[in-house]
Amino acid sequence: MKPSPETLLKELLDAAGIPHKSVSRAEAAGQVIFSIETSGDPRDLIGPRGETVQAIDHLVKKIIEQRAGPSENEERDQMFLVDVDGYRTKQIKDLQAKALMMAERARSFQYDVELTPMTAYERLIIHTTLQDAPNVKTESQGEGRSRRVVIKYSSE
Repeated sequence: MKPSPETLLKELLDAAGIPHKSVSRAEAAGQVIFSIETSGDPRDLIGPRGETVQAIDHLVKKIIEQRAGPSENEERDQMFLVDVDGYRTKQIKDLQAKALMMAERARSFQYDVELTPMTAYERLIIHTTLQDAPNVKTESQGEGRSRRVVIKYSSE
C-alpha cells in the first residue's frame, strides 16, 4: 500500500530536517488541503511569493505519481494542495471573494469584467467559484503569462 500524501509529506519534512508541529488534512474550495503547521518562522517554508510551498506541493505530487501503478489512477488523480500555516488557504479565500465581488460588478453594470493575469491554478479557482453563479459566465483569454479570466454578463 502506498503512503498517503499526508504521510509522505511528514516523511519529506523529517528527511529534510524541517521542524514542524503537525500535518493535518482539511478541505477548502472543493479541494483536499494538507496543511503543515510550523514550529518556527513559516516564511522559510512558504518562500518568496509562495514559491517554496509550491515546490513542496509539486514534489509530493510527483512522488505520488511515480509510486502509483497503472491500476491506482484514483490515488494519482486525487487533487490536493500543500499549505503552510494557512498561507495558500487564505489566498484561495481571497480569490473566491474577488471572484464573487467582480461577478456582482458584472451583473450590476451588465458588462464584462476582465481580471488581471493569473496562474492556471488561480484561474481554476475563479472558474470553480463562479460555475453556478447566476447571470455570469467565465472564460480564460490571452496567452502565456498574460492569460486572464473574463467574467461575462449573461442575461440567461
